[in-house]
Amino acid sequence: MTTPTSLRRPPAPNPAERAKTIATRNGPATLTPTAEQRDQPGQYGRVIPELHHVHTSGSVSILLPDEHHLVKRAHEAQRGELAVMVELTDQAPVTLREPIRGLLWITGWLRPLSEVSARARAVSIAETRPDERLLDVGHGLTLLRLTPASLVLADAEGTHSLRPHMFSAAPPDPFHDYEANWLRHLETDHADVVQQLAKHVPTELRGGRIRPLGLDRYGLRLRVEAETGDHDVRLAFSRPVEGPPQLAAEIRRLIGCPFFSEG
Repeated sequence: MTTPTSLRRPPAPNPAERAKTIATRNGPATLTPTAEQRDQPGQYGRVIPELHHVHTSGSVSILLPDEHHLVKRAHEAQRGELAVMVELTDQAPVTLREPIRGLLWITGWLRPLSEVSARARAVSIAETRPDERLLDVGHGLTLLRLTPASLVLADAEGTHSLRPHMFSAAPPDPFHDYEANWLRHLETDHADVVQQLAKHVPTELRGGRIRPLGLDRYGLRLRVEAETGDHDVRLAFSRPVEGPPQLAAEIRRLIGCPFFSEG
């Protein structure tokens, strides 16, 4: 049965692509033992790593102090594997009263690396994400690898379970490294444009404060902060966009103004 056009959800990146985008943005992360591990004596709660990096495959590099209890437990664990979960937080780049846009949980096995493998992995990470803390691998900091078993994404589009091969094959959104600055620019320098976009918001929500929330190749998301709570609205582009020129054209179309530019 065909869903009436008025009830169809606007198009959005698929769950694996959204998960890959969150991981690529490299937002805040915490590390926790799985439920089975927490039931064992001596287990602890959430850990904020010194550094984390999610690789294309879904594996996660975790940097912790040499003396950290998780480093010790990873070395002591049966078969050198400690079951843990990494939680990645996708935070809005503009200041909102509810800033979290999504969560990605990667569950798997935390393994220690040999000295040679750890240094090689640190060099590999530094090629795409230079960080002086990587220089301390083997000198006070230990680099561990989490091999993923499963991933779960929770965001405005719903909750989805993913297998590692689905995550590995998915590309991040083309605007993943452009979105934050663009949304801040829209918020601070183009408040008039945001107000023009408000005409696409459902009538009953237009009394709230309308803020830019997210951007991907399929559309723009707005957050309406109203007395009744927060409401997210997706404005669909007429076609998927791949770069700033196409994005500017779609924004002009949405506001009905031929003169909008991103500068």
